[in-house]
Parts: sequence; structure tokens; C-alpha cells
Amino acid sequence: MSKKLIQLALSAWLFALSFPAAAQQPAKIPRIGFLVGTTGSAASTRTEGFRQGLRDLGYVEGKNILIEYRYAEGKLERIPGLVTELLQLKIDLLVVANLVSIQAAKQATDTTPIVMLITADPVELGIVADLARPGGNITGIATLIRELSGKRLELLMEVIPGMSRVGVLWDVNGSSSAIGYKAYESTARALKTPLQALKLHGPNPDLDGAFRDAVKGGVRGLITIRTPLLNRYAKQIADHAMKNRLPSMSEGSDYVEAGGLMSYSANDADSYRRAAVYVDRILKGTKPADLPVEQPRKFEIVINLKTANQIRVTIPPSVLLRADKVIR
Repeated sequence: MSKKLIQLALSAWLFALSFPAAAQQPAKIPRIGFLVGTTGSAASTRTEGFRQGLRDLGYVEGKNILIEYRYAEGKLERIPGLVTELLQLKIDLLVVANLVSIQAAKQATDTTPIVMLITADPVELGIVADLARPGGNITGIATLIRELSGKRLELLMEVIPGMSRVGVLWDVNGSSSAIGYKAYESTARALKTPLQALKLHGPNPDLDGAFRDAVKGGVRGLITIRTPLLNRYAKQIADHAMKNRLPSMSEGSDYVEAGGLMSYSANDADSYRRAAVYVDRILKGTKPADLPVEQPRKFEIVINLKTANQIRVTIPPSVLLRADKVIR
């Protein structure tokens, strides 16, 4: 080899060594923790909505993003442990829904970015400082299911005019259930319609007893307050309501798909697609403190006409025309 070629080879070798080691390393793939408290079709809808949102933004699982999925399956006592487990994986960001998960995450870390989906006012609950500028490491979407409580009760009474008493199924151990019940109480007072609290206790709620109390108390319609525990029993709740011919209103379409009469709520899939937008912006450098907490863009009325026929309830045309989805 000529002296000139040796000099060129040596120069090329020295040039390669001059690059920092980091420049030769493959780009780090972000790892996301995704924790859902519920189970069944609701969990599937939320997971697929989130995945679709990521795909729309150009993310491909296993290629340019990694997701660690955890499901509490309605067992609230598991949630703090699952949050800890995800944080120990050194995730770059945590996506959580329901108040128990959010509070557990807030207590566990003040550095890992958190994207929440919450059904109550996060400012009132002390989760964030302000909707426009949340501060800290938490932001996301407030679906504000509670603010729809009055509308749900009004819709149920539009379907069943002159309803004398409405039963409200709720998990007394659920963090936000008491808030939910108070929201229905406020509207019921304005409508001069008595409510009957049908209290349930986990981990194995006595649905038989609750519905016996409802029938004994003269309940003519039913509302279920959505919690991770009760989500596990959506089908059983729907079956009990049909057996007792009770028109039911729920806070999520999964209850209607399970056989409930109707629901009015934010569109779950759309909300979780929006959560993916928050993930994208944070991964690209925006701080959670600077991302406003958003409210849902889409609400929907879902009606199960098969259930209506079975319990011999006629849905007024005025309500059917406003339905976003009708199960026939």
C-alpha cells in the first residue's frame, strides 16, 4: 500500500473517531405507561382509541414508540401498585384514567409527565392549579361527566314522563361517586323528582339486594354512576334492570351495549384519541404545565331499542332523532 493510501486510511479512521459516541447510538424509543381501571368493552374502546390516535400521528408500536399496558380490571386496590410498577420501568410518560389512578400517580411522581382522563373538575379536586395553565406534571382531558348529570336525568324523564322516583346505583367506596350522587341530587330537586340511593360496596356488590330495595322503594327509572368497580358489572346491572322493567340511563355507551336502555356521555374513543395528541406534544418537548386541560369535543346519546322493546318502553321520536347511535 502506498504511503498516500496509508495516510488517507489513517485520516478516515481518525475522522470517524472524532464523532461523539452518542451520535453513533440509535435514537431512544419513548416508553409510555398506559393504565386503565376498567375492563371489558370499555377498556377495549379506550385502548383502541389511544392506539388509533398514535397511528394517526405516525407512531408505530415497537418501532418508534413502546407502550406498557396495565389493566386494574375494576379492582381499585390494585391501582397504586400498577402505577408504581409502571414508574419503575422508567417510562417517559404515563397515561391514566379515573380519579384513583390520577391521585395515585400524582402522589407517586412529580417529574414523570402524566396525561389524565378525568370525569370531574380537576381544579376542584386539587389535581391541577388551573385548566388553562395546569402547572406541575399533569395535564389531559376532563370529560366532565358530572356536568352532564342534569341532562341525563332530564333525558330519562323525557322518555318516562311523570316518573315518580329514580334510583341511583353507586359505589360508596368510589372516590368520585359521592360527587356524582350530589350532582344528580341537585337536578332532581329542581325537577322535583325524588332520588333513592342504591349503595353498593366492593369488591362483590350486592346487586340483588340493591334492586330489591329499588322495587320496594317504588323506583321507576335507574341511573348508574360509572366507576371501575361497577363497570365490571355492566351486563349484570343491565340484566337486573330488564328483569324489573326499569328504564336505565348510564354514563357510558358500554352499558348500553351490555343491554342498558340509554346513555349520554363523552365519546370514549374520541377522548382517548385526543390523549394521544397530548402524548405526542409532550414527547416533542412541550411541558405538561403549559398544555391546557381540554374538554371533550364530542358527546353522544346512545339508545338500545332492543332493550326498549323488551321492557315495553316507547322512545319518543324527539329523543330518537337526537340519538347518535341506535342499537336495533
